[in-house]
Amino acid sequence: MAQMTPILVVMLALGMGVTETQTAYAQPSKDPRVADLVRAGELRVGIGLGSPSGAMKNRATGELRGLAVDLGRALATRIGVEFVAVEYPRPGAILEGVQTNAWDVAFLVVDTERAKEVDFAPPHTQSDFTYLVPAASSIHKVADADQSGIRIAVPRGDAVDLSLTRVLKKAELVRTDTISAAVELVGTGGAHARAGPRQALLAESAKLPGSRVLADGFAVISSAACVPKGHPERLAYISEFIEEAKASGLMKSMIEHAGLRGVQVAPAGKPSAQ
Repeated sequence: MAQMTPILVVMLALGMGVTETQTAYAQPSKDPRVADLVRAGELRVGIGLGSPSGAMKNRATGELRGLAVDLGRALATRIGVEFVAVEYPRPGAILEGVQTNAWDVAFLVVDTERAKEVDFAPPHTQSDFTYLVPAASSIHKVADADQSGIRIAVPRGDAVDLSLTRVLKKAELVRTDTISAAVELVGTGGAHARAGPRQALLAESAKLPGSRVLADGFAVISSAACVPKGHPERLAYISEFIEEAKASGLMKSMIEHAGLRGVQVAPAGKPSAQ
């Protein structure tokens, strides 16, 4: 059987150009590195809600959309198994499923704290962390935010929370249980800023009249696939998929499909050999 190309994977996973060839390409992979997933018949993908780089959920229909969803579906299609979304209220909560073996792969911002619990594939996208502030805010650049009396809203346990916990000297972090709650704090005056990935803040700013996203950022961030520790063969398979996706243009197509601004495809990296 012919090797399935990454472009065909994304076409099938996103429902574009599907033909009768889908049946042939959906046959389970014979690669021994994902034999456990083939036996299970499914790929459980940890999905953090609230951001287009992860997933947004339509409250009326339950439909999930976002880069992590597209990547998960494409990977499941390549392996030839069912895509199963394991949902969490925010990306940072995904790590709660590591100890209970709740998911097989997730797509998260790379962080040294997270690397203690999971192993990461080469990054697939790059962006930066910055702030969303109200129109009348005196915060015009990142340095203005780290001052006494400034309250910065962050989703609890998300990468931006981990990052700012390490670097802030004077400002206070206000941790919320959802991304939407962090945005709401800025709108109601409960926080002076909401910190997060630029692509997420740009989307949120459009829904918060008068708000603005700072031009500078406080950290360059990379997002990558990850697996719980102890699954080196699965990680190697996923790493190869990610590198093929970047080289073929699949990743660029996914970024565009997810409507992400301020996000670039990460440079080529060496597929994991862990």
